[in-house]
Amino acid sequence: MSDKRRLARLKRLETVRAVARQAAAAEAAEAEGTLAQLMALAERTGRLAADYAARAAPEDGDGLRRLAGFRSGLAGVEQATRADAARAQRVADARLGELSQAERRRAAAADRAEAVRRAIAAVGALPPLGARKAIGTDLD
Repeated sequence: MSDKRRLARLKRLETVRAVARQAAAAEAAEAEGTLAQLMALAERTGRLAADYAARAAPEDGDGLRRLAGFRSGLAGVEQATRADAARAQRVADARLGELSQAERRRAAAADRAEAVRRAIAAVGALPPLGARKAIGTDLD
């Protein structure tokens, strides 16, 4: 394959890798946004559960039963929210890893393209070789 065709192919590959990197960056940003939302929700749910846990006991048994049921349900929501946040943390970490891989692939493609560009430039910069070394003197 000629160097110019190889360079064109490597440029296309570099472009594809750049697009893949942008897509990975968008996915990583979305995962980080979801994580931030879930962490805030888990914090609010935890505060709400703590507020209800600190409330004084109701005056009658029915009120106590309803409060205990609500506290139990709220604890379940808090646990589920924290589990969702942990899962979102794992997803965000995976997306950041994919972004890092995409950047390495893009950089490798760019490095290969640059090496071919330098090789083409070096070939063009070489002085042309003469046909033969002249024999004799200029006096002939």
